[in-house]
This record gives sequence, structure tokens and C-alpha cells, in this order.
Amino acid sequence: LLLSTELGRRRRNLFGGAGTFLGSSSVPPDPAVAAAATNGLNAMAAAGRPINVATWNIAAINNNPFEYWITYKENPKYEELMVNVEKFLENPGNKDIPVGEVFTPEMFKKIDQRMTQVGWQSVQSYWENDFSKRNIISEFMKDPLLGSKRLASMPDRITNTINVEGSSEPVCRPTVINMYGGDLDTTEMWWDAWERFMFDTPLKIKTKSGVEDLVPYAMLKPIKKSKYPDITEQEEKDSLPLQTLCGAIFDAILVHMMNTVSEPKVWQPLKRTMVDQLNKMKVPHTMQILENKYIDSDIITLQEVSSAFIDNARNSALGQKFHIIAPSNLDATRDQNSVICLSKQAFPGGATAEITSLVEESFPKGVDVP
Repeated sequence: LLLSTELGRRRRNLFGGAGTFLGSSSVPPDPAVAAAATNGLNAMAAAGRPINVATWNIAAINNNPFEYWITYKENPKYEELMVNVEKFLENPGNKDIPVGEVFTPEMFKKIDQRMTQVGWQSVQSYWENDFSKRNIISEFMKDPLLGSKRLASMPDRITNTINVEGSSEPVCRPTVINMYGGDLDTTEMWWDAWERFMFDTPLKIKTKSGVEDLVPYAMLKPIKKSKYPDITEQEEKDSLPLQTLCGAIFDAILVHMMNTVSEPKVWQPLKRTMVDQLNKMKVPHTMQILENKYIDSDIITLQEVSSAFIDNARNSALGQKFHIIAPSNLDATRDQNSVICLSKQAFPGGATAEITSLVEESFPKGVDVP
């Protein structure tokens, strides 16, 4: 999306935005910076030049090769696979079996044991009274309330693709919807790999306090009712083990579905080909688009940016022309950060201050920041 904003309006709003909510004395503009900015904008306005702004949600964590239905004429099996997946989801019929027949009682017993061993609450009552009895498609995959509570999507967001310190290759959770390259021939093979990944695999993660060895389960965050109001107060308290269970059920259903509508020897090679040609080239392709199509922008705002992408951008042609401004409180766990790129020609001084902490401190005491 490319926007052109008239400089007259831009000039009038120069000191608006979040700062206006913090009081006139909270974020006083530097007089020299204000004067230089005003003079620069006046000159651009006099020349009739608009300020060009580009914005792009690059969805760094999304490495799902099946996210979009692509054209793949070289292999007709792809079209057949996608049609069969659509039929399975839209009209499962007698294939809409209970969750407990896919994510088995033995799997639940093991995951509940692993979760209580790390100090989390048992979720046996949720399993026995609810999730084990749900049908896999109509009552789990298509449940809108499960979606609004983020009980399956939150753990996927955090553990789908994890950038680790000292490696150019990310670590992927064993699932259908990322670049995981291991065998998913059966749900039993999937479960063995998933359990090891989630509970036994320490990863070197760059955090606010330095590089730490974190096992994936320890990277999960509680789901706050203040941000996701559909979640109940009890579910909020149990959100760490509950989202882990729902994430496991979600992945199990995906593996079961793919091996039902196709054969592992068909869909897994297809996936690996798409991963190699599309997903593994996502960062260089994104950089190429920014450098070739948007290099003349004055401002580029990027959303859901990984910390690895930020480092790449700063060392690229984009970084030579733009100030790459990342949050001071970089979130390397969820790895979804907002970034502002300011043209060094239009904004030679770059950013002067970050006011995120001031905005957070402006919330009433005891009120969670969404």
C-alpha cells in the first residue's frame, strides 16, 4: 500500500499522535529538531512534493507453505491435494470424528504429565469434559470461540518458526504448516517429535537480558483477558497448559487430515519443494521487493518483523538509505515487532526518542496494557 499525504496537513500534525495523549509537558519537542523538521517540510511543500509512505505487514512468523492456493502446473498432484483438503474441511461427513480418536488418550496422558512436571495446572477436566468429545472439524477447527480465545493460534504464533542465536536456519515445530522437514507419516511419529521439541529441546534465544537457553514450552505467554475478552477468568489462569493442549490437538488434526486426503509420499515431497522455493527465500525476496520497489519512499512502516530481519535490513542496501528503527524493548520471543524505516535524505537526524514506555505508563495503575 503506497500512500501520498499532502504536506500541508502533515505539517499541521507534526507534533500530534501518541504524544498528545501524554500531556503537553510529557514529551517536549527538541526546538532544534522541530525547527529543522518544519523547515524541511516547508521546503517540500513549496516544491509541491508529497511525502511518500509505504506500509507492509510482512508476517515474519508465517512460513506456512499451504497458506495460499498457488499455481503449480509442474505437478498436478498439488491441485488434487488442495481440492481434497478443501473438501475435507468443508464437507467432512463421517470423517468428522472425535478429537480423542486423533489425539489419543495416551497422548493426552503424556502431555498432561509433562505439563504438571513443569509446574503447570493439570487440564484433565478440560480434556475429559470438553475437548476429547469435540468433532475434529465442526467443533474444533471451525469453532469461532476457540479462535477468538487464541487457544490454538497463540502457541502456533510463538513456536511455529523460532529464530535461534548463532544459526542461519530457524527451528520449526513439528507440524504441517511450517518448514519442518521431518517425517510426518503417522500421528504417532508426529507426536514423538512434537513432545521432544516442546519439552526437551533447549534453544538459544536472544532475550532482553541476553542469550538464554529456552525450551519451547517456556517461551509461551499467558493469554490475557484484557486483550482477548472471550477467554474466561479460569481459562486465563490455566492459559499456559490449556493453549499447549489445544496447540497439540490442532497439529495432530492437521497431520491426520493430510494423511487422510493424501499419502505421505505425495504431500510431504510437495511441501518440501514449496518450502525450498518459497518459504526459505522469504527474507531475501522481501528485501528485494523493498529495495527495488519502495526504495524511494520517505517512510516505510513494517509490521510483524523478526529480529533476524531487522539485522539483515540494517546490513543491506535498505539500511544504507534508511534509518531502521526497531523497538528498544525488542520482542524476540514472539518475534513480531513493528519497525519504522526513515529515509536518511528526508530525515537526516533519524529518530529522536521512543515514547512507547510513556504510553504504557499513561495507563491507570492496575490496568493491563493490551
